[in-house]
Amino acid sequence: MRRASRSPFILSPIAQAVCRLALCATLGLAAVGPGQAQPLSADAPAPPDTPARLKSAARLAEEPPPATPGNEGPTFVFGDRISGRPDLETVIEGDAELRRGATSLRADRIEYYQPDDQLKSRGNVRINRAGNRFEGPELEIKLDRFEGFFTTPTYRFLSNGGNGRAERVDFIDDKHMTAQGATYTTCERDNEASWDPAWVMTAKRMEFDFEQGVGMATGAVVRFKNVPILAFPKFSFPLSDKRKSGLLPPTLGMGSQNGLEIRQPYYFDIAPNRDATFSPTLMSKRGVDLAGEFRYLEPTYKGELRANYLPGDKLRNRDRWSYSLLHNGTVNTGLPAVGSLGLNLNLNRVSDNDYWRDFAVLPGSTTQRLLSQDASLTWARGYFSSAVRALKWQTLQDISSPIVPPYDRLPQLTANYTRVDAPLAGLGSGFDWSVEGDYTRFWADSVLTGQPNSNRAFSRLQLSRPWLSSAGFITPKLQLHATGYQFDAPLANGRRSASRVVPTFSLDSGLQFERAASFLGRSFTQTLEPRAFYVRTPFRDQSQLPNYDSGANDFNFATVFTENAFVGNDRISDANLLTLGVTSRLLDPATGAEAVRVGVAQRLRFDDQKVTLPGGLPVTDRISDLLVGASVNWVPQWSFDGTLQYNPKTRQSDRSSFGVRYNPSNYRVISAALRRQRDVSHQADVGWQWPINDLWGDKGKDLGAGQGQGGGRYYAVGRLNYSITDKKLVDSVVGLEYDGCCWIGRVVLQRTQNSLSSSATKLLFQLELVGFSRLGSSPLETLKSNVPRYQLLREKIVSPSRFTTYD
Repeated sequence: MRRASRSPFILSPIAQAVCRLALCATLGLAAVGPGQAQPLSADAPAPPDTPARLKSAARLAEEPPPATPGNEGPTFVFGDRISGRPDLETVIEGDAELRRGATSLRADRIEYYQPDDQLKSRGNVRINRAGNRFEGPELEIKLDRFEGFFTTPTYRFLSNGGNGRAERVDFIDDKHMTAQGATYTTCERDNEASWDPAWVMTAKRMEFDFEQGVGMATGAVVRFKNVPILAFPKFSFPLSDKRKSGLLPPTLGMGSQNGLEIRQPYYFDIAPNRDATFSPTLMSKRGVDLAGEFRYLEPTYKGELRANYLPGDKLRNRDRWSYSLLHNGTVNTGLPAVGSLGLNLNLNRVSDNDYWRDFAVLPGSTTQRLLSQDASLTWARGYFSSAVRALKWQTLQDISSPIVPPYDRLPQLTANYTRVDAPLAGLGSGFDWSVEGDYTRFWADSVLTGQPNSNRAFSRLQLSRPWLSSAGFITPKLQLHATGYQFDAPLANGRRSASRVVPTFSLDSGLQFERAASFLGRSFTQTLEPRAFYVRTPFRDQSQLPNYDSGANDFNFATVFTENAFVGNDRISDANLLTLGVTSRLLDPATGAEAVRVGVAQRLRFDDQKVTLPGGLPVTDRISDLLVGASVNWVPQWSFDGTLQYNPKTRQSDRSSFGVRYNPSNYRVISAALRRQRDVSHQADVGWQWPINDLWGDKGKDLGAGQGQGGGRYYAVGRLNYSITDKKLVDSVVGLEYDGCCWIGRVVLQRTQNSLSSSATKLLFQLELVGFSRLGSSPLETLKSNVPRYQLLREKIVSPSRFTTYD
């Protein structure tokens, strides 16, 4: 009997009928013939004149319909010759093929015994099960249960491209199998007979669990370029991106502070939303550091706990430790009358003042030398919210560069009531108003701060009435600040208490003009947006008041249109000034994307500003510095931004910042910045990620983000921060990456300035076996945090479809 679907000619109707009857009588199967896409359902025959109706789907189903006893779905067979006995056996010879559900089988000869569902295949056997492929000389399997064995097969798995060969594979079911005398690699085989994978794992026995995405190797040895690099009596490895408990590959590093570092982490997959890692580290210069991390994630809260303990540091002759806890969450009581509660924790502490010099910065810390222990409990209901907060600082002092510690807040109580677009008695609607209060106990070492500790009560009432339209806006606002202090010790004037009440009036206004414009052959919508902001705050003498939380506002476009020249609540600046500014933008009329933005702003002061921070001088200039800013994104590949603070009195710029970035495609980015503050600092910053192969004309392939640009390519990565004033590098990261298709090598040199006279240097090495593991210390975190727009050479975006390996 000839094969119906592969024949170069059309069978006669009689031949088609004979083919279908023979197969159905023998197997109870469905045979495919010309003009027949699939068998019709026996229990729902379609009338001859009824048009076919197809239900559309966005894509083919990744999971075939589940088989049930007695309803395993249709089976399709093809072959040069088909013979057998009804309800007993069927033999397909000559380019034989069988399909059922997600399983397809090809061989020289296929024998199927229907009573025990046993299938035997001989010669050039190839089986594809849901994208996992196996090839070899002989296969015996129970088709429905997918239970059986395969002799000397090769295999390739869909989820991560892992492949190898074995002396024998035993299928337990469609989700589990074992392999004897097996190999495993993610290197793709080429057509050369002498092909040898760049890396391979060999083992006496391998167990594959496709349901959990985990493999387990017994007597495993990992070789890279035929050199053994790892050996384990028992070792688990990933078959997908799913998490799993077990030993992670060790990491290696070399640094000037800790010497040779060898870390062996163990991962605990506690639950889908909880995990932990224990990472003991041997440091040749210090000893053994015991590190751990615990993470949790719930619908209404999440957190992360890290801790380190190093007993008997050889260099410091003492025990060293640290911990960090980050927690953010809310509790919905479910009772409208009660409202919602929130708990936020940011707790950080280390053993000694030198910890920041020797080890990495804690993830929750503000700076290297200021570690916060911050806890707050919040409550909100409707327009009202309140919080209770406790904040304590650990200040890591340096004899050569001491710092004044910030004040602890033990405790801080806040409350706020806010209404937006609300009615006001007798004045109509559209008003925004709020009342807020703050009571804080400030405490620090008075010897270091030079002022007494205090209990401070602060309140602010605010009322505004915005008028908004498409042509512009105008917003008058009234504020009333009231503050009271109770001091632990008398002030210079002998008083133990003080109070202050300061009113503020502001008027903010702006207009918006638009027109159609054309520049350099492109059509735009051009805007002109002038803005005027007036502030009037009467002078109140605050020179005798201590300063607990106030600082000078930075002079930039975000703060130039604000009422107070200070942050915090201990200083309210007197003001009689007008801020004028104008912004012009070029917008794409189709998308609204901003191509160009240019803005200027300046303050006109009618009276001196007499309120200052301790040790400060009054502001007497009638005209402030001129702020000029611009950003240009004319084409997607290029971007530019810059700000300039120009002093009209000295005719010099007091501060400037300029940056440019060129990003023509994935894995090609160069950025540069120049920052200058007159008489303070002048720094240049350059960062890059770029394929070195471009130098000799090898442009690679555009495979998309997270896929690299093809094998055999080198990438230069780095960032340099250079002090033009001191004529030296401040911080630097320089690295080289090589993409070998199934492996990636990285070498990164990092230098960090610890103080004016000391620095730390670290050499980071990583060998990434793609789809298997990353061996070495973690230069990836260093590169991602330092190199602007750095992209991973391998980052799985979507799971592959089973139809990518469809036979």
